Formats: sequence, C-alpha cells, structure tokens
Amino acid sequence: MINFTVTSKTFLENRADCFVFLVTEDFKFTSDIRAVEKDFFPQLKSFMRSKSFTGKIQTSLIIPVSLNDGSVVSLMFVGLGKSKDSKKLDIENLRRALGAVIRLSEKNKFKELALKLPSASVFGVDGQYLGKQVATVLNMANYHFDKYLTNKESQLQYDFDIILSVSDKYKQDIKKGLKDGGYIASCVNKARYWVDSPPNDLTPVQLADDAKAIAKKHGLKITVFDEQRVNELGMGGLAAVSKGSERDCRLVIMEYKAKKKSAATLALVGKGITFDSGGLSLKPSAYMETMKEDMSGAAAVLAAMDAIAYLKPNVNVVCIAPLSENLPSGKAVMPGDVVRFYNGKTAEIKNTDAEGRLILADALSYAVKHYKPDYMIDLATLTGACQYALGPFFCGLMSKHKDFVKKVKKASNLSGDKVWELPFNDDYKPAIKSTIADISNIGSKKYMAGTITAGFFLQNFVGDTPWVHLDIAGTAFDVPDISYFRSGATGFGVRLLVELASSF
Repeated sequence: MINFTVTSKTFLENRADCFVFLVTEDFKFTSDIRAVEKDFFPQLKSFMRSKSFTGKIQTSLIIPVSLNDGSVVSLMFVGLGKSKDSKKLDIENLRRALGAVIRLSEKNKFKELALKLPSASVFGVDGQYLGKQVATVLNMANYHFDKYLTNKESQLQYDFDIILSVSDKYKQDIKKGLKDGGYIASCVNKARYWVDSPPNDLTPVQLADDAKAIAKKHGLKITVFDEQRVNELGMGGLAAVSKGSERDCRLVIMEYKAKKKSAATLALVGKGITFDSGGLSLKPSAYMETMKEDMSGAAAVLAAMDAIAYLKPNVNVVCIAPLSENLPSGKAVMPGDVVRFYNGKTAEIKNTDAEGRLILADALSYAVKHYKPDYMIDLATLTGACQYALGPFFCGLMSKHKDFVKKVKKASNLSGDKVWELPFNDDYKPAIKSTIADISNIGSKKYMAGTITAGFFLQNFVGDTPWVHLDIAGTAFDVPDISYFRSGATGFGVRLLVELASSF
C-alpha cells in the first residue's frame, strides 16, 4: 500500500529515507538541488559527471549523504529524458521514471520517500491529470503476485509512505487526481491478480462470483447465465467451447446507469477463457504454459466496471464477459463441427484453438440485441499473429468506424495503454468463407493476416453498431522493459476503458 502526503513546504524540510528528484536530460540545478549541493554534497555536480548521469530516460543515480544530525539519507535522481517533437515531455517518460523509483526503493529498502514532483506544465497537462497518473503508476509498479510464496524472504515490501512536494498552484488538483488514480490502480491490479491466478483457482464460476462482489459493492445490476441457460438461449459458440470441460461456463452481464437520462450507452465485451489448451486442436506444451492469461479481456472489462462505478461518468455502460475453459475431452467440440450463434449465424469449426472469437460472437450478439449500444468495444487475447505483428507494446485496433476510433485513440494516449490501428479492408473478408456454413472460424492461409481475418469474423456479430476490436494478445502478459510492470499480467485495457468512459 502507498500512503501519499502532499505538501508545498521546502523539499528538504520533509523527513524521509530517500529524497527523489525527477530530472530532465541535461538538467540545470534547481533551488532544491542547489540546497543539497550546498549543505550536504559540494561535489555533487562533478560526481554526477563522473557517473555520466545526465538525466536520460531510464537512468538513475543514488547517493548516500550525511545530514547535520549525523543521520544518513539517500538522494535518488531519476531521468525523465527529453522531448522529441515539442517543448513538452511525453507523460510516458514520467510513468517509466516513477516505475523506476519503486524498483530502486525495493532494492534499497527505502520505505519513506520525499518526491519532488515536476510541474504539470512540463508535460502540458493539468494538475489533476498529473496526480492521477502519479498515483496510478506508482501503485501499478508496487503490485506483485505473491499469494503462493511461503518464504517471506522472497516477498517484496508493499508499504511506502510517499511525500509529494508540489507548488501551491497544483496542490488541490493533485490531491483529487491522487484519489482517483489510486482507485484506478487498484482496479488495474485487480485485473492483474485475476490473470496471474492459476486456473485451478480462477475458474469461470469464481470469476463470475468476483464480478458479483463488484456489482454488490457499487449497487450495479448484474445477471449471470449458467451453462444450462447459455444452451437454452442458443449461444452455440460459448456452449461449444465449454463442452470439453467439466466446469460450467458463465456469461456475466453488468450494468452501470448514468444519472443523465439522455446518456449514450457504451458496451464493453471481454474474452474470458480462464484456461486455453487449444481443445482438440491441442497447443504445443510450450505455448500452453501461460494460457491462464487468456481471460485478460474479461478481466479488463470487469475491473474497468469497478472503476467506472466509482468515477460515475456520464455514459451508460454494459459489460459482458463470456467465461469458459477450452479443454479436450470426449465431449469437446471437434474440427468440422458447425455451431449456431445467438444471432442465428453459423460457423464451421476448422480449428478448436480459434475459440475466443466463438464466445465473443455470442456476447457481441447479445449486447446488440438487448442493449442497442451507441458504441461497442471488445478486448481479447485473440491471436498469436498480433503478437508477431506488433510485439508487446501496442495492441491491434480494428474498426470501420473512424469517429469511434478517434475516441479510442485519444483514450489510449491519455491512459498509457497503447493501440495501433491495423488495416481493416474488405479485401481480407473472403478469408473466412466456408462452403458448409455462413463463415469459418479460421481464415484461409492464402490471406494470412490472422489478426485481421479474426476481426472480420467478429464483424458478423455487431450489426451496424459503431464498434472497435482490440487484440491484446501481445500486451496482456509478460511485457518487458517497462518499469511499472513485472513479469506476469499487465492489466492492459483497464486504464484505456476508464478514460474512454470518462470522455463521454
């Protein structure tokens, strides 16, 4: 847990184990750094030069100094880098620097930090947004999944007291931003916890129960269909994927109502395969090891609903999460089978490992029929092809609705969950033709572009609704070189969806 104190008193008047300065590349000594140099470290400038520390992004320097009372504290300098295209620094530079602060504090066992926060104007943002980013990222960096570690020496500390030194001009706005950012971070970390949980703990039933707890906390309407009801409703995709497992599937529907009667409706749909073996089209073992993360889309939309209910934006939000396990057995769906979805369309199953699109098809169809949303977005760890196309830093975005794409891109830029638009041209559409059903669940090899052809499969279930599909396969798990992530889940999509809902 991180406890924040916001103060505008002189920086070195604070009591802390470590005093943290976030500095731009080729920085000039501010009054606070000059005070440190004068009172505690007259050779500071030459020492920095000897260590080649200039404030470049992802660089740091820690210096122990003795105070007048004989106690020893540390000075931590972390680089913010420099702007590339304008006079403003990219806010992502701040996120990476804050993540480094937590990592260095863990390593050096600092518990009380005094952090000199740069002015919001350095990043071209307001104080509330700056405070929100600070609290979100520091709390995200502080997350670690240690539920099953019995050796206490292997566990990391959770508790930090952080004093933020800011100007009076931004003090109240930053306090408000810290409060919202702290809650958003708790929701991101909730999604990460679900994704990191082993599949014997986090079953479709358990995740549905966790969703009920969120709804109860905020007074949201929630409906949960069990496997019998899924079959009765004619949700052939979700039913087919679930046949191979002894555990029942679930379909979770959660609703947030805005106070404004004329508010638009936004639908969030997330893929929730709590473990994906590939079914009868069995994955190689090396590709199966981390398939507990195949419910990252569902984790993102459910956790986002928690944050949305807390922030209360002016938009109605319906969240639909189909939850299932994809396992082989004598009851499992077979290559060659044909299934009928909730909207009546049929698909030939050519590969049982292309299962995510099958459960999403029913969820999207249900959202369109019963809620008639003004906008709809789905998130899914859908294709390995997207991982190869974009790697771990951007998710793939597909849509034909340019106005909605602009809103999603803006939310992406504000939140730090990065998207990259892929071509969604009708030339790819014939790839999913079938000779015995309306469509096939896997694209023809001659078209390649498996991420895009999967998007065209989903397009069959959204009607005319403005819709964006996000393939988060590369961004949901084990993202390297970003200081506020660790190995494991990232919670990708929660921040983006919260910003998107807040934009209405």
